[in-house]
Amino acid sequence: MFTLNCNGRLLVINKPVVMGILNITPDSFYKGSRLQTEEEALQKAGSMLHDGATFLDVGGQSTRPGSVRLTANEEAERVLMIIETIKKNFPDSYISVDTYHAVVARQAVDAGACLVNDISGATMDADMLTTVGRLHVPYICMHIQGTPETMQENPHYDDVTREVLDFFIRQTEQCKLHNIHDVIIDPGFGFGKTHQHNFELLKNLSVFRMLEKPILAGISRKATIYKTLDITAAAALNGTTVLNTIAVLNGANILRVHDVKEAVQAITLVEKYNEASE
Repeated sequence: MFTLNCNGRLLVINKPVVMGILNITPDSFYKGSRLQTEEEALQKAGSMLHDGATFLDVGGQSTRPGSVRLTANEEAERVLMIIETIKKNFPDSYISVDTYHAVVARQAVDAGACLVNDISGATMDADMLTTVGRLHVPYICMHIQGTPETMQENPHYDDVTREVLDFFIRQTEQCKLHNIHDVIIDPGFGFGKTHQHNFELLKNLSVFRMLEKPILAGISRKATIYKTLDITAAAALNGTTVLNTIAVLNGANILRVHDVKEAVQAITLVEKYNEASE
């Protein structure tokens, strides 16, 4: 069991939960996830909450391989009004902001977000940990090798599980030093990893339990699924459910997904399976 202090609200995670992806972008890798208007975002948020999402993760720029970076101001223009609108219409929702810009993290929390989801693990903005520590909100620390522009240019590890674990040991200590009490770790499937690296991390996910932090798995519709199966991201829901199920069996506490209902169903079935095997 884990507890998160989400801007003064205590959230107890005593079983795996789901984070729904809200991409306020024109260029995210999965076309079906792109939202460009306030109305679209609000409708999607409501649908995800109805289907059982615990968190809504709002992001303003694509971090797919080779994507072009936005400035903090450009990103803020996309997400802040959306976060405010969601919070106004769904005041009990837990909103996460997907950003590596410290200034956007601060503005998003002011707008109603209560978690910061940083794909860089604080390696792309030197002010991120100080900012999150002052905000007193949970921090999702993700591992990435390189940057979105370069991360898939021949990623290399001698031992991917050990090296990602070492990264988290260092960064969670830095979080502690910066007064961040609630840290969620995300191995960063697809971020500077080959398909084989991703499968190794998924197989060894339980190793990260030693950190005693909630584990987030974000593998929804990614290339490891659709390229392995020789399909498209649009056709990768079934493959996503399979790998989400494996992730939960191996210790994932949060599934970050495009398709909330199916992820909730997978968690329910795994929970029933675990009850039967005890």
